[in-house]
Amino acid sequence: MSEPVAVTGLGALTPLGPDVAALWDGLLTGRSGVRLLEEPEFAALPARLAATVDLDGRLDRVEARTLDRVQQVALVAAREAWADAGAPEVEPERLAVVLGSGIGGALTLLSQDAVLRDRGPRSVSPHLVPMLMPNGPAARVGLELGARAGVHCPVSACASGAEAVAQGLALLRSGAADVVVVGGAEACVHPLPLAGFAQMRALSTRHDAPAEASRPYDKGRDGFVLGEGAGVLVLEREEHAAARGARVHARVAGAGLASDAHHITAPDPAGTGAARSVTAALRDAGVGPDEVGHVDAHATSTPLGDVAEATALGLALGAHRPPVTAPKSCTGHLLGAAGAVEAVAAVLSLREGVVPAVRNLDDPDDAVDLDVVRLTPRAHPHEVALSTSFGFGGHDVTLVLTR
Repeated sequence: MSEPVAVTGLGALTPLGPDVAALWDGLLTGRSGVRLLEEPEFAALPARLAATVDLDGRLDRVEARTLDRVQQVALVAAREAWADAGAPEVEPERLAVVLGSGIGGALTLLSQDAVLRDRGPRSVSPHLVPMLMPNGPAARVGLELGARAGVHCPVSACASGAEAVAQGLALLRSGAADVVVVGGAEACVHPLPLAGFAQMRALSTRHDAPAEASRPYDKGRDGFVLGEGAGVLVLEREEHAAARGARVHARVAGAGLASDAHHITAPDPAGTGAARSVTAALRDAGVGPDEVGHVDAHATSTPLGDVAEATALGLALGAHRPPVTAPKSCTGHLLGAAGAVEAVAAVLSLREGVVPAVRNLDDPDDAVDLDVVRLTPRAHPHEVALSTSFGFGGHDVTLVLTR
């Protein structure tokens, strides 16, 4: 068991709104951020649903022109988190950034490829390379804050944001930094990724009812909904936060990483890798399975994934069945940002003593042996939460958060 670290700042730009308050309100009221993509470029796609964000007016003209959309959403969320933390005074050499992305600047790569083909090489943007780099969001946030203790970008598919939190925890425990800004960002709502996911039959095609498309644990689920956005947390060593009188939302008490070694996209149906990540996180935090107060589940709304995760939680927690929630029922699947946004949500649940209900859970899957919160949020004061994230490639990450 190692020492926990303080969460002193929260930021989020999600399909539920422009900030953390909108995210929390959306989860509590069960709002959906999913819409039908009616723009002409999406017309021929077999799956035309997405959960998008509104960036209008959030950045100045130069930022909007020289940053890929994934960098823009990261910067907006990081600015909120930094302000929420009180813009801590910290030596640049003691400030680090760990901000993951599953895909990076895909929109720039695709749009500039079209420019190259249509108008030639001299029309390609001079900002192309820094805009498409997967580490672009982390680098831009690091530049914004003047971070000189390291800027890192874990790329672990849908587990990237959660792995960023785990890496930030490790940096603080090692003494390499006093403050670490962690999180994840993604923005790749484009016909090509949507077509690729659709060919895998991973996406919902409930075009007649977009708000009902993302339905974790429901028997009628038919795939996930692609989303975009960012979640950012400011983590500090306890002594540093106390010395400046910082407000502490919660604490990151432990992290566990494992891998399936099973399949490039499909989860291991036995759930052993995911279960090992949960067990490792609990061990790291010095917490027993029966102390877990709620689980903020990965739960993407895919037929295989939801059952595999439920199996893993059963393996790791034994007979204990804490309340389970699934934010993707409202936000869609934010890929590399998902784990960070859901860590923010788990912090809010701990702080407020409320577990949001899972939207669209009309007919629970009999194969899911979990206490999934449905219909209305559950008042549930508790001390420990799990946040789970699993990504293509078999990446398994679990975070333990405490009051």
